[in-house]
Amino acid sequence: MEVEDRQERMMAAATLPHGHGTSPPPASALLGAAFGQPLSGSGAPFSGPRPAADPQAAPRHPAATYAALDLGTNNCRLLIARPAQHGFRVVDAFSRIVRLGEGLAASSRLCDAAMDRAVDALKICRGKMLHRNVTRARLVTTEACRAAINGSDFVRRVAVEAQLELEIIDQRTEAALAVSGCAALADPAAEGVIVFDIGGGSTEIIWMGGRNEARDPAARIREWASLPIGVVTVAERYGGVDVSRALFETMVEDCARELKAFAAKAAAASGARNFHLLGTSGTVTTVAGIHLGLARYDRREVDGLWMRQDDILAVIDRLVEMDYAARAANACIGRERADLVLAGCAIFEAIRRAFPSERVRIADRGLREGILLRMMHEDRAWRRR
Repeated sequence: MEVEDRQERMMAAATLPHGHGTSPPPASALLGAAFGQPLSGSGAPFSGPRPAADPQAAPRHPAATYAALDLGTNNCRLLIARPAQHGFRVVDAFSRIVRLGEGLAASSRLCDAAMDRAVDALKICRGKMLHRNVTRARLVTTEACRAAINGSDFVRRVAVEAQLELEIIDQRTEAALAVSGCAALADPAAEGVIVFDIGGGSTEIIWMGGRNEARDPAARIREWASLPIGVVTVAERYGGVDVSRALFETMVEDCARELKAFAAKAAAASGARNFHLLGTSGTVTTVAGIHLGLARYDRREVDGLWMRQDDILAVIDRLVEMDYAARAANACIGRERADLVLAGCAIFEAIRRAFPSERVRIADRGLREGILLRMMHEDRAWRRR
């Protein structure tokens, strides 16, 4: 639990450029800033006791520094950034696996140990925000706190112990923010895209129309659903340590049942011109990293990667054949996620079967990036620059 997610180590040096070109941006390209009306709950000034100014310190940072925090069922993730050109530049990032939703499916409550881990991580996030002189922040929490009967109690505890105001966002807001964060990676020629975000406690899946429909990605949402399946919930249901091929197929079938209603509503999506899938989550980035044979996860290699269905199937087959020790030893998985990765692959495979596509675009970006872009858009950050 004390090890920061290796997929965040490259984030602090990342630049997120404009994504509205005439062709899909390369893997090193980042997010654009064209949006329509802002979502409700748009973030607030970050305040609190700050260290005294040091007259010998380096020159002051630019006035506008933004923070987006996503406390999910499995991870606590923070991104701090400043406006740059038509996107933003990341100045700091943090991620820690806290497993806030551990045991939630069985008890309907957040357990004490999980809340302790989350509070410890949130205290680190607060320190980073103070250090970086964050001027506006939006700090959200998702499925675990939505589902837990003591979710609101936990939010109040965070306000007292970590001095942070968490916002429990609804499923629709989560889906819209995730789309806003990764839509720049959609093929500009695609008239239909299925975007999915496999989380710890739920999976957000969205049918998004083409760019000719609206500049705001959220305005192009035709259908969406929040499915009650995530890497933690599926792994707890079936186990994630010893997974045979037969058990994996059972997991896929279970996930397909949860997906069935949305698949019926969005059946026309796969018939759209230049249709493809766009996935954002630790599952899809892990699959991409293994496909590339990375000795160490590198976001620059993964974000924006196009993968073919045969390559995806080859990686999933490899993972099913691996035992737990081999998964834990893989640099793109690690011990903290070795018991969750096949649950994520089962969800991924169910989506692929429901919406067959020769190509899938991999996004190492999502909800936090969507939050940052929304706040900057509302503040007219690029116009000021």
